Order: sequence, then C-alpha cells, then structure tokens
Amino acid sequence: MNIKVCGFTQAQNARDAAMLGIDAIGLVFYEQSPRYVETAQALEIIQALPPFISRVGLFVNADSHFIDEVLCEVPLDTLQFHGDETPQACEQYAMPFIKALRVNEQTNIVQLAQDYQQASGLLLDAYNPNVYGGTGEQFDWSLANVEIDLPIILAGGLNPETAHQAVSQVNPYALDVSSGVESAKGIKDIEKIKQFMTQANL
Repeated sequence: MNIKVCGFTQAQNARDAAMLGIDAIGLVFYEQSPRYVETAQALEIIQALPPFISRVGLFVNADSHFIDEVLCEVPLDTLQFHGDETPQACEQYAMPFIKALRVNEQTNIVQLAQDYQQASGLLLDAYNPNVYGGTGEQFDWSLANVEIDLPIILAGGLNPETAHQAVSQVNPYALDVSSGVESAKGIKDIEKIKQFMTQANL
C-alpha cells in the first residue's frame, strides 16, 4: 500500500519517517494550519530526505503568485489542492497535482473525477464546512467505493487502528495520514508510523 505522511515541520523527523520506507511526505503551505511551513523550513526538510521520496506541497485556495514563489524555492514533485480550486487553477502550473475532495453524501465523486480528469489522483477526505482537511475525522468510507479512472487516495480518520480497515473496505491507491500518527501537531511519532505501515500492509 502506498503511504503518504503529511504535515511535517522538522527535517530530522521527516528523514526518520522517510527511512521507514513511506512513499511521500506532505508539506503544508497554508498559514492557517498548525502544520504550516515557511519556504526555508520546507527546503531544509526536503534536503534531509533520502532518495525516491515524493515531495508534495499542499495549498488551500492559494494565490497563484504565492504558489509560483514556493515552486521557485522548493523542489516539489506534486501539488495538492485542498480548497475550492477550479480544474483550470490546478492545471496552470503544468505539474502533477492531486485534488482533495471533502466527501459527504452529496458529493458526486464520479462527476468530480470527470471535472478534474487531468489530476494525478483524487484525495477523499472528511467533509467539514469550516476546515480544509487535517481534522482527523473519518467519513463514511462506503462513499469511496466508486468506479473512476483516477487513483483514489484515502484520508481522514486514519491511524494505526483504522489503517487495515481502510485498505480492506476501500482498497485505495494510497493512504494519506497526518494527525493519526502524531505526538503533537506537526511532529510525527515514528513508532505510530511503523504500526500504521504494518496495519496498512496486512
């Protein structure tokens, strides 16, 4: 199972997690998040990583000039859009991107997969009207069992106790975990990541 751990704020912490064999790390460029990183901090984290780790930058309704500035300074592999960005807004950087959806019973995932067909994948997270991801809340995973062409990345309410259930119930392309493997906001618990990986790959 592909695993992305999101919301690192410390270089050594990210390196320790990456050395376990996770596939991707996420860096949050959204000032209202407790896991927000400045560009200099993000660069320090990326420089500490071993090879073959995908570097994902998370943005929420960000100004295109701000994203351009980050891209000039931080070597990201993929952009992750967590706000209300249009398909055109996501596509303008000519880079691989993931579109996050806040899912509830009204979410038409099939239609959104059509709208964002240029995306590398769709990330399905819990719907919260006030928060763009990172809530630790779980949505009804049966809603994620849809036939679409895009890879599904499952997020929301994931932790070592729910990882196996998430894989067996949804069989997503990847799991994206943040708060479920933390000792504090922005600080990952390496033992929890180990347990998460074990449960996700049972």
